[in-house]
Amino acid sequence: MTMEAKLAFSQDSPPISIICAAKVAGLPLTIDPSLASGSAPTLWFGSGESLHGVNPILHFIARGASFSSFSGQNAIEFGHVAEWLEYAPMFLSGSEFENACSFVDGYLTSRTFVVGHGLTIADIAVWSNLAGIGQRWESLRKSKKYQNLVRWFNSIDAEYKDTLNEIVAAYVGKRGIGKSPAPSLKEKVHDSKDPSAPEVDLPGAKVGQVCVRFAPEPSGYLHIGHAKAALLNKYFAERYQGRLIVRFDDTNPSKESNEFVENLLKDIETLGIKYDAVTYTSDYFPKLMEMAESLIKQGKAYIDDTPKEEMRKERMDGIESRCRNNTVEENLSLWKEMVNGTERGKQCCVRGKLDMQDPNKSLRDPVYYRCNTDPHHRVGSKYKAYPTYDFACPFVDAFEGVTHALRSSEYHDRNAQYYRILQDMGLRRVEIYEFSRLNMVYTLLSKRKLLWFVQNKKVEDWTDPRFPTVQGIVRRGLKVEALIQFILQQGASKNLNLMEWDKLWTINKKLIDPVCARHTAVLKDQRVIFTLTNGPEKPFVRILPRHKKCEAAGKKATTFANRIWLDYADASAISKGEEVTLMDWGNAIIKEIKMENGVITELVGELHLEGSVKTTKLKTTWLADIEELVPLSLVEFDYLISKKKLEEDEDFLDNLNPCTRRETPALGDANMKNLKHGEVIQLERKGYYRCDAPFIRSSKPVVLFAIPDGRQQASLN
Repeated sequence: MTMEAKLAFSQDSPPISIICAAKVAGLPLTIDPSLASGSAPTLWFGSGESLHGVNPILHFIARGASFSSFSGQNAIEFGHVAEWLEYAPMFLSGSEFENACSFVDGYLTSRTFVVGHGLTIADIAVWSNLAGIGQRWESLRKSKKYQNLVRWFNSIDAEYKDTLNEIVAAYVGKRGIGKSPAPSLKEKVHDSKDPSAPEVDLPGAKVGQVCVRFAPEPSGYLHIGHAKAALLNKYFAERYQGRLIVRFDDTNPSKESNEFVENLLKDIETLGIKYDAVTYTSDYFPKLMEMAESLIKQGKAYIDDTPKEEMRKERMDGIESRCRNNTVEENLSLWKEMVNGTERGKQCCVRGKLDMQDPNKSLRDPVYYRCNTDPHHRVGSKYKAYPTYDFACPFVDAFEGVTHALRSSEYHDRNAQYYRILQDMGLRRVEIYEFSRLNMVYTLLSKRKLLWFVQNKKVEDWTDPRFPTVQGIVRRGLKVEALIQFILQQGASKNLNLMEWDKLWTINKKLIDPVCARHTAVLKDQRVIFTLTNGPEKPFVRILPRHKKCEAAGKKATTFANRIWLDYADASAISKGEEVTLMDWGNAIIKEIKMENGVITELVGELHLEGSVKTTKLKTTWLADIEELVPLSLVEFDYLISKKKLEEDEDFLDNLNPCTRRETPALGDANMKNLKHGEVIQLERKGYYRCDAPFIRSSKPVVLFAIPDGRQQASLN
């Protein structure tokens, strides 16, 4: 920045991170706290140009700094800086503050700076958001709870003490450096091809006049890709104080059912999406048929009986159908055959007469109507001809008053078709707003392909934990809040991204770890008895917290006895004479290791409760050898396909993962009889689990689904 610039912001929301960054970068700013409350900060230049929003301005400052490394030393570091700028406002959310502190504290364990090996604007953004918290952070700073975070904070503080603390002193108490928890979609709705680009608006949108729609086809359950579309529609409806319609695009009776409608509504509710109306394309079948007939009469559509494969080839080659110049009378006669579902009618379809030579193949006389004699889930056998999505969607959008149609960029080539059909129908223009489809590694999102797994019993049903459906991933242990957070991080970017599941499960771990109860289990077929010669003659019980840092998790009864079970993996790691720590009890010394054929059969030792837990190498979980132990089935899952990304010409059937589910029998502490369906727990030193089938009787195990924690898992194969 070679010229002076003016930073305008609202007085109740001073962007401390921007002011701090400019000071550190040595860039002059004129401060103008004159904007209306709630306004995004704006950086004005003498030329009249401007930048809006916290992150775009921070990126600009980083690039204009006197030292180039302020935005990262290379392209990868630049990307990491961008990620941290988006994460920094997490500290401003009351509910997420401690989770953010915990995460960054762990991240900084072996790091001096947030990104790379030198100071970047990411350090300043995180520092200023922490400093902007005020007393709550200062209290933690004096404690020893987050030592790595405090060490890093103090080093920045010492380096730029006069510069930064002067700003904090002037503005803390007035800060609003991003009042909503990060990642906020409002901060994310921009074209991420250019990280400095300002927030993107819906074209031509006016507050109070926007109407959007989420239009799933009821041919499957809502999956993670649909969830992105649904949440973006929710966001824009709320942002512009407009309307949101949920519309079921039910134009193919062969694929659709009431089961799918009911579960889609259930999933929409699960995502917390409030809508103004639920409609169905089938509500408009009479009007759609009238429109099709009108276009035929106007010569804008015709009936074609060319076989399907031949028609596809003609479209690819730009060859006009021999039926294209049929008379209106001939077309209306065949249209009647289609409407009545006769054998002749079934050979035909309605095609729009657009342009067979257009380079955009979607404009080469697309199909508007087809015959289908399967009964419809709502209207039964009343209709024998049904509109295609391409024909029905623009009509119903215009008819329902939709102002902006959000759809993924995979449909980009069909946008011209959408507008042309609206034009031929004589209807008002509906603006299309594109966003990138959410693609996940090792994941199929095609409902047709997912249906194959259901029909061939490769999974239980659409709620199977291996499925990317909302119900499937929630059943596996994902919190809806984590899913929403993950999707909103993607924003409305048009960039095509292949996302890792690890990122989603990492967010989930941050939500469940602080609150989920702790329990103990040993593997049933891989355990060793440990006899304590000086242990209690009779078993006794102590009441312990289910989570040492979360009182709300409740209490549990732990039995102490002179014979206890250890996991074989722990037993095999112990040497004779070694002192180990029995978690929640104290130390014990191994006196004897009994073996048969090279396999450990028993450990013998004695309690040494006065021993220091700091000196022991192994801290092991254990369970008293009592009859009340609960049978468990620990279930792990793997991806359904074995390849990270399938190319367009690859068949998913050639890339099926041979082993996607593994069950391991185990025994759990007696308290696990009280687990509720859906409850999330942590098995000490084993991981996080969700209870899918609670205790009924001792002969039937409690089923626990393993929840990924964001770290790469080993394959089940």
